[in-house]
Amino acid sequence: MNLISDMNFVSSIADHAFDAALALVYPQACAVCGRSVESRHDGVACARCWNEAPLFRGDETLCWKCGALSLAKVSYDRRETIRCGRCETDEFTAARACGLYEGALRASILELKRQPHVARRVAHLMYDLQQREPLNQADMIIPVPLHHERERERGFNQACILARELGRLGGLPLDEHSVIRRVHTERHRAGMDAKARRQSVASAFSVRHPELIAGKRVLLVDDVFTTGATVSACAAALEGSGAVDVFVLTIARASSL
Repeated sequence: MNLISDMNFVSSIADHAFDAALALVYPQACAVCGRSVESRHDGVACARCWNEAPLFRGDETLCWKCGALSLAKVSYDRRETIRCGRCETDEFTAARACGLYEGALRASILELKRQPHVARRVAHLMYDLQQREPLNQADMIIPVPLHHERERERGFNQACILARELGRLGGLPLDEHSVIRRVHTERHRAGMDAKARRQSVASAFSVRHPELIAGKRVLLVDDVFTTGATVSACAAALEGSGAVDVFVLTIARASSL
C-alpha cells in the first residue's frame, strides 16, 4: 500500500470503530424499519433499508427530460429520445432524482426538513448523480429559494443545505442570492393536482442579479420533485434572465407521477 492507501485504510477502521461505539452508547432506531442504525453516515436509516431503497443506478430507462421511469426499452444510444409526454411544457432542460420518494430516501428528506444536516450517504448519492449526463454539463449551483417568511418559520432552507454540500463535493460555484421567492405561496397539499400546483407557483420567483445568470448552465437543487411545478417556475425565471440550460437535481421524486 502507498501512504494515501494506508491513511484511508486507517481512517476506515477508525470510522467503523467510532460507529460501533456510538451505536452502543447512543443507539438510534431506523426511521424506516426500527432496527438499529449502525453508521452515522447513513443518517436516519439503517444499512439494510438503504440496500432496499428504490435508487436510480444509472441504467434505468427514464424520460430524458423529467427523469420519470419509463417502461420503454431502448438501446443506450437512443436513451435521449425517451419522453413521457407529461413534461413538455416544463421550463427546465432536464431533471433527475437519486430515487423514488420511499423508504430511506423519504425518511432522509423528512429528517432534513427538521434538522439542517445532510447524511454523508445522501450527499454522495447526489454527487454521483450530478456526475451523470446530462447534469454534468452544469457550471453553477442554485438552490430553490424559500420565501423569507417560510424560511424564518423553519430556520433554514433545506435546498440551500443540499446545494452547499453538493458544491463542496463537486467544486461547482454556488449562488444562494441571485434568485428569490417573492410570492409567499400556499403550502402544497397532498391532494393538490398538477394544475393547482402550477397555478400556486406561477411567477413566484424572480432573479435580482441576472448578470450572474446570463450564459450559465444552472444546476437547480431541491429536496423532492413532485409534479415539477416549483422547479419549472424557478427555471422559467432563470431562463428569462439568460440561463442557457437549467438542470434539476433532487434527492427523490414522487413515485405516483
